[in-house]
Amino acid sequence: MNVILLNKDDFIDKTAVRLDGRRAEHIINVLRPSLGDSVKVGIIDGKLGEGILVSEDGDSVELKVEALGVSPPPPLNATLIVAMQRPKTMRKILQSATTMGVKRFFILETWKVEKSYWTSPLLTDAGIKEQLLLGLEQAGDTMMPEVILKRRFKPFVEDELPDLLSGNLGIVAHPGSATPCPRESREKVIIAIGPEGGFTEYEVDKLSDAGMTPVNIGSRPLRSEFAVTAILAITLT
Repeated sequence: MNVILLNKDDFIDKTAVRLDGRRAEHIINVLRPSLGDSVKVGIIDGKLGEGILVSEDGDSVELKVEALGVSPPPPLNATLIVAMQRPKTMRKILQSATTMGVKRFFILETWKVEKSYWTSPLLTDAGIKEQLLLGLEQAGDTMMPEVILKRRFKPFVEDELPDLLSGNLGIVAHPGSATPCPRESREKVIIAIGPEGGFTEYEVDKLSDAGMTPVNIGSRPLRSEFAVTAILAITLT
C-alpha cells in the first residue's frame, strides 16, 4: 500500500480523518509512524498529500490531512476490453491493470466464458471497487477507473466498438496472428484480451471487422493476467 486512500466519509472535520480496519492496520503495523510523523494520503478522485499522525489506539488512527496539492500519476493511454475470466484471474487483471494506469475497462461475455462466473460477488459494485482500490494503492494513484459490464458480445462489437475505435489504435491479443504487437505507441490504444483458451475465430473475425488488428505478443501462450501486463507494457511503456 503506497498511499492511504481517503473518502469523504473518513473525515471527522474539515482536516482530520479517523481510520480503522485494513488502512489503520497498515499504518500501525507496516508504516509504524510515530506521533507527528506523516504518511502519504490521497483523496479518491482527487489529489495527494500528507496525513500527520495525531493519535492511534491499536485499532484506529486519526490523521490531520495537509498539503493536498500533488496530482496523481498520469493515466495509461489505453482502454482494456477483457473477456470475463474465472473470478480469481479477473481480480488479478483488475488490480494489475489499474496499477499500470488503465482507467477504463469493458468486461465482455464471450463463447468460452463460464456463465457461472457472472454470478461472482466480484462483479458487484463493492467487489469491483475493492480490486480497483488495491491497484490504486499499489500505484500511489487516486483516480478511480470505470468498469463497464457487457453481457452481449455481438451488439457490443457491432454497435459500440466502432465508435470506441474512431481515431484510435485497436488490437486483439491473438496467439495465431502473424502480426507482432506494436511497441511504444503514442496513440490511444483499445486492447482486447480473450478468456483462457482465447477468442474463437468467429469472435476474432467480428473484432477485426470492427477495426481491430489481431496481434501476437510472442511465441509462448500466456495466462490472461500475464497477457494483460505484457501487452500493456509492450504497447505503451
